[in-house]
Amino acid sequence: MPRIALKVDADTYRGTLVGVPRLVELLRTHQAGATFLFSLGPDHTGRAIKRVFRPGFFGKVSRTSVLSHYGIKTLTYGTLLPGPDIGRRCRDILTGTRDAGFEVGIHCWDHIRWQDGVGKADARWTAREMQRAVDRYTEIFGEPPHVHGAAGWQMNPHALRLTQRLGFAYASDCRGTHPFVPVWNGEPMHCPQLPTTLRTLDELIGLEGATEANVHERLLGLTAAPRDHVFTLHAELEGMKLLPVLARLLEGWRQQGYDIVAMNDIARHLNIAALPRCEIVRGEIPGRSGTLMLQGPEFLSDWKEAA
Repeated sequence: MPRIALKVDADTYRGTLVGVPRLVELLRTHQAGATFLFSLGPDHTGRAIKRVFRPGFFGKVSRTSVLSHYGIKTLTYGTLLPGPDIGRRCRDILTGTRDAGFEVGIHCWDHIRWQDGVGKADARWTAREMQRAVDRYTEIFGEPPHVHGAAGWQMNPHALRLTQRLGFAYASDCRGTHPFVPVWNGEPMHCPQLPTTLRTLDELIGLEGATEANVHERLLGLTAAPRDHVFTLHAELEGMKLLPVLARLLEGWRQQGYDIVAMNDIARHLNIAALPRCEIVRGEIPGRSGTLMLQGPEFLSDWKEAA
């Protein structure tokens, strides 16, 4: 049976406090699995104002109605208001999500700091940010994390190396088409990647006639041919205003014959030695501003054997 693994990114305090419990309830109703990746430190969403200079930013904001999804209070955290500590204030929600039977893992420490800073960060900065997240996760859950999914699909070579050094079983840090072992400038990283394979709702709504009422049809068209997928959703979107859209997607995927699972349900069956080695590259995704990490070309099999 083909599988769709749901990857839930919880970026903000409001998304974790309100959106995550709503998603847990909906997913349990539909007997669907999911992987929840948490931002574990301060919510500094308001500092994203610097993105106004990024190409495509205004177009995305106008299409996806950022204010209605995030709320005015969230959009002032880290500027006019101090950023609430998500891990400390939402500890019961985080552990409750795990106790409800869902896979949990790390999204980041500070979402805005990581998404906007990691691309040009050095090894020391990167290690400090990742270790903060690992330490907080271990404090909350009583065990180290085994999955990492980068905020905004943003990484650097230091972060890729740390996914293996910090003991992650697998990661989902980029966009692509199928599981692979990542390579950066010829250097293989031995923590496999399960890339997001499907477009996200906020990348589709407002383009080519897609609306909140019909965007599920666009996604169901992309999954009509059965194969394994990873779909990324956000606690701030599908856990709130777009919750009815997710419900329609879950029903549609069931009708298409999919099993809806956590990412670990795919990752634990991987034969890492047999996975293709693919370059990690930086590029653009239609409907999303800026660049992010993408699955690039596959290396030849004789190179893999030599490596």
